[in-house]
Amino acid sequence: MTIKELAYSAQKQLETGTNQHFKRTHIYELLAATFGYSSYAALAAEAVFTKQAFASRRLSANALLVRSRCVELAYPVDIAKLVAASLPEFLAEREIGIIRVADLVATLQSDSYVPDDDEDESLEREGEGWDGSDDRWVNLRVLASPILLDGLETAAQGGQALAHYALALIHAPDEYGDEPEVGADYWYQRAKVGWVLSGVEKEWADAHALKLSKAEKHERHLREAARLGLPVAMLAVANQFGDPAFFEQGIEKVDADPAMVAGIAERLSRPQDARKWLAVAATSGDVEAMRQLIEDHDQDDLLQCWTWVYLARLAGTDLTADVYRAIHEDGSDYDDDVGGPMYADGQDGVALEALPQEMDAVARRQAHEIFVRINAS
Repeated sequence: MTIKELAYSAQKQLETGTNQHFKRTHIYELLAATFGYSSYAALAAEAVFTKQAFASRRLSANALLVRSRCVELAYPVDIAKLVAASLPEFLAEREIGIIRVADLVATLQSDSYVPDDDEDESLEREGEGWDGSDDRWVNLRVLASPILLDGLETAAQGGQALAHYALALIHAPDEYGDEPEVGADYWYQRAKVGWVLSGVEKEWADAHALKLSKAEKHERHLREAARLGLPVAMLAVANQFGDPAFFEQGIEKVDADPAMVAGIAERLSRPQDARKWLAVAATSGDVEAMRQLIEDHDQDDLLQCWTWVYLARLAGTDLTADVYRAIHEDGSDYDDDVGGPMYADGQDGVALEALPQEMDAVARRQAHEIFVRINAS
């Protein structure tokens, strides 16, 4: 079901139940009021329709807004009362809710969904009135319903960067999916030049075509979200396609692990940016970022290196100590009962020249101040 189809069905039901003609544009306004919005424009600016199981906002329990909006649109009071009673029921029967695009993106970015769960299990969950908020796994096939995709596409066409980013996440390649069948590209190319395929060859060609289509949509929406200035999309474009715009624009905040951002900068041969984001990670309590700063970036700044050492100690790690453990060949901890060859795994502690007493006191004070800020945040 698309948004237009939803509005058309609502219009017909309301007209049948009230013997009153409704303008289609007014139906959109009343749908928005049902979810507590003062206008459809306000709803479309931050949310899209979805299956009720995934909604971040259910039907408004207050019918007063629907009735008031109906009167504002110049319908009689008695008609407004009927609409306020019947429209929420209409939506509930069709299990329609709304979800804020920001909430949708947060779900897609988290580990709370799987790209291809078992379809039968998904349908079973739906039939049981399953609520996505009560389950760690949200099935993407069910979440990305036609009405949700329709809403996102409309919002994206209107220039909403977050809608583009949500579409990019929905169409992202499945990194945990099956490897493509050997020869899938061959049969896809044959189909493109007019070969009539059947059986497994057609299945492979169709699957490959779908994979290519998803990849194209993913890149197109991701790049557009980045072009519109969404930092997390710009970072993803830097990571996937090597575009340095995220770093060139000097973005200070992004919803991502700063150590990961530093790693992307390293791959793009931007050591100053890598150092900047490692410092963000370190001053947030990332001990491994402190170690990397000492070893790769701050070697010539002994005061800063000792500041990182003292900060790591306050966080419970002595970076100057060697840390090794005995392991088996497969990397697991060594077990005497199993026996066999023993290997050492770990790393040497950082080696630094001692600081003069006054500078050492400065390093300790700076580390303490950072540690206090970390714990206060």
